[in-house]
Amino acid sequence: MVFVFLRRSVRAICAPLLFLLLAAYFIWNALHGELGIRAYQHQKTLQAEAQLALANAHAEQNIWRRRVLALNENALDSDMLDERSRAMLNDSLKGDLVIPYGDKHPLY
Repeated sequence: MVFVFLRRSVRAICAPLLFLLLAAYFIWNALHGELGIRAYQHQKTLQAEAQLALANAHAEQNIWRRRVLALNENALDSDMLDERSRAMLNDSLKGDLVIPYGDKHPLY
């Protein structure tokens, strides 16, 4: 009689317990698994970092593109280039008017 009661109790408990364990397994995998919510959040942060790196790369590429376009021979102003080269080399022509600057007031 006791064995029959125990057997019926085990059968009554076994099916719901199996269902609860199976449900717990799927819930745990939905949160912590390879394709779970936490993995999704991690992928979203990686995507945001990659988009920021892409934006920085585009900005740097635009800077370099402007610098390369400025090297075009038509883009350079010959008078400004001549003035800057003379200032850097500390050079002048025979008819140039030279105004000396003191040490506290450099030209460049």
